Amino acid sequence: MSIHFPARDKIAIVGLGATNYSRSGALTAPALAIEASQKAILDAGLTPQDIDGIIGSSWNASPPPTYIQAALGINEVTWTVHHIIPFACLVISAMNAVASGVCTTALVYASLNRTPGLSQSAASDPFRLRMVNNLGGLQWNGKQIPGLSASYSGWMTRYMHEYGATREDFGRVAISDRSYAADNPRAIFRQPLTMDEYLNARMVREPMCMLDMDVPIDGADAVVVTTAERAKDLKKKPVLIHAATYGQIAHADDDQIPDLHHFSKHVVARNLWPRSELTLKDMDIFFPYDGFSVIMMNDIEVAGYCKPGEAKDFIKANWDAATNRIKIGGKILVNPHGGALSEGGNQSAGHVREAITQLRGEGGARQSLHELRNALLISGSLFFNTVGLILRTT
Repeated sequence: MSIHFPARDKIAIVGLGATNYSRSGALTAPALAIEASQKAILDAGLTPQDIDGIIGSSWNASPPPTYIQAALGINEVTWTVHHIIPFACLVISAMNAVASGVCTTALVYASLNRTPGLSQSAASDPFRLRMVNNLGGLQWNGKQIPGLSASYSGWMTRYMHEYGATREDFGRVAISDRSYAADNPRAIFRQPLTMDEYLNARMVREPMCMLDMDVPIDGADAVVVTTAERAKDLKKKPVLIHAATYGQIAHADDDQIPDLHHFSKHVVARNLWPRSELTLKDMDIFFPYDGFSVIMMNDIEVAGYCKPGEAKDFIKANWDAATNRIKIGGKILVNPHGGALSEGGNQSAGHVREAITQLRGEGGARQSLHELRNALLISGSLFFNTVGLILRTT
């Protein structure tokens, strides 16, 4: 059954900006956000005064919209929001704002700083020790300790128990991301990764190792969103938001969901396709979220490429041995930027950025070799803040 989606192909992403990613950078999250925002506005061929809506990530020291507005010298705006991650969720909110008319041109930004509980180098910085926040790690005596790994290692174990997956199956996710990252100058980790290196990586909590978790970074991304009609007169090839949905179940906490068969991404899967006139067969490139390797395994399944528990076999069947990458049907690239596991843990901002880059044909050495029109993104955790996006070119 189709679902009426009035915003279909009516809203466009017209500007794209990002900073370099670093694990030893000196810039603050606000400085990074300003840099990415300036680049996105310039990329769109606009000025700060053309922006009348601002939405920013509320996670990990990313500054509020009031800060960005003042820093960019934007005199007036008609809409602002400080929003929960992931970045794809912010894009949907900006789409809704532009489609409803509360603003005409929205700046979307997110910036990240490594925090003490997620990075050894950050933990040695006395200034960052004072920047303890409530997400991304548990607080203990004023410092952070890793928290999310505990829950995801549990679900990784559950996935292995129910479906017979092995650590090697998760290793292929990490190896594929690393192989793609070799062509991305922004990626933190670009050197090749072998299965032996994966299996011998430092264990965080059995069966999860360091290479199953996204990479803490200092960095920022931004996009500019406006109407498709206005986009026709702007500088860059517009990328249209064809379909979008959010998904969440009741009791959407990692220790409350009953099993792997009913969680928030299933809500996304059931509601994304009815909002589109396209099908999975029309998708030319795929961006599953990989904040943890087990999330990417599930995203392949909920997207519809295979049944629950079959991602391990699907990856094997679509493994390009010559390049050590997942290529669906031998041609559809999967996270060609290297994903969160190798480019950096940017809460899906890299996935959105790379989808836009690929659809514009600006991917350089990592650009898909076949014509791209439609991109599928599944973002967010298994449990809450889950998002589905279909982006397309005109």
